[in-house]
Amino acid sequence: MAKPHIVLITSLSVLIFITGCQQAEISITETNKTEANEASTLAIELPKTEPLKPEPNSTEPVKTTSEEIELSDVEASSIVSFNDKCTYILSNFVDKNGFVDYASLRRKRLELQKLLSKFDQLDPIEYETWPKADKIAFWVNAYNIQMLNIIVENYPIQASRFLSLIYGPYSIRHIKGIWTDYKFMVMDETFTLREIQQRLFSKQFDEPRVFLALTNASLSSPVLRNEPYYGHKLDEQLQDQTKRFLSSPNGFRIDRNKQIVYLSAVFQPTWHGKEFIDKFGTDKKFKDQEPATRAVLNFISNYISQQDVSFLEVENYSIKYMKYDWTLNEK
Repeated sequence: MAKPHIVLITSLSVLIFITGCQQAEISITETNKTEANEASTLAIELPKTEPLKPEPNSTEPVKTTSEEIELSDVEASSIVSFNDKCTYILSNFVDKNGFVDYASLRRKRLELQKLLSKFDQLDPIEYETWPKADKIAFWVNAYNIQMLNIIVENYPIQASRFLSLIYGPYSIRHIKGIWTDYKFMVMDETFTLREIQQRLFSKQFDEPRVFLALTNASLSSPVLRNEPYYGHKLDEQLQDQTKRFLSSPNGFRIDRNKQIVYLSAVFQPTWHGKEFIDKFGTDKKFKDQEPATRAVLNFISNYISQQDVSFLEVENYSIKYMKYDWTLNEK
């Protein structure tokens, strides 16, 4: 008769043990103060908690995980790698002064076509993840490479005797529809050079310095760099482009004897002058000039000597836009 009592006591002990475990689990979940070895002994799994996120208006910086940093590095490397595809053409056929060896480049026109196809093959979804600076660099590179391609397709330039008297025998103006008729594919969409200028640089990107990075393949054009543009150093490259252009006789100069300020035709209000209004427009200086010209003068003041700045701000002078030399920038 002793055995049933033993079974009853054992069952009761098990029940008490189980009940104790349940109470321990509740206690651990609610108070989270039970020692880790007890949790291990009772085989209790604690609930996973999400990391705290700062409130929308919180000033606490959001910490970037190592995985996010690695992904960012990979993406940045991919963008740089894409722009690097332009290096061969630009470094081998364009010299440091922006002159191009079109005769040699023409013999490499198949490679030029392959390079242009890379712009078409880029996934638009990937492009949309890029920072603004990388997008600008992408389109400047696309524009300049397509300009080289158009010149190569028409090289050597054939000019009529009549137009030669107007533009000169080696002017790119002899290439009909250079900005409007020559189409090429970018991310599976058709573009012309004019469309890139108007749709992207004039409307989408608020960066007027970019118009000093686009080549017109001519002597009065801003210098064509012999390297691609990159998002991570775009500001540095555009600053350098602006300084080089404004320090050249084709960009800006002052005739103090005649009280004339000469500006590149690129800065005309009917050309790209109006692009500078949003960022550099002013009503405080250069009041005798129209808004686009005031903006251009205000922009230029950031890159010239203080002596020239003073002249622009207080002297009486007239503005003249230089005649644009469309002669091919041939090496």
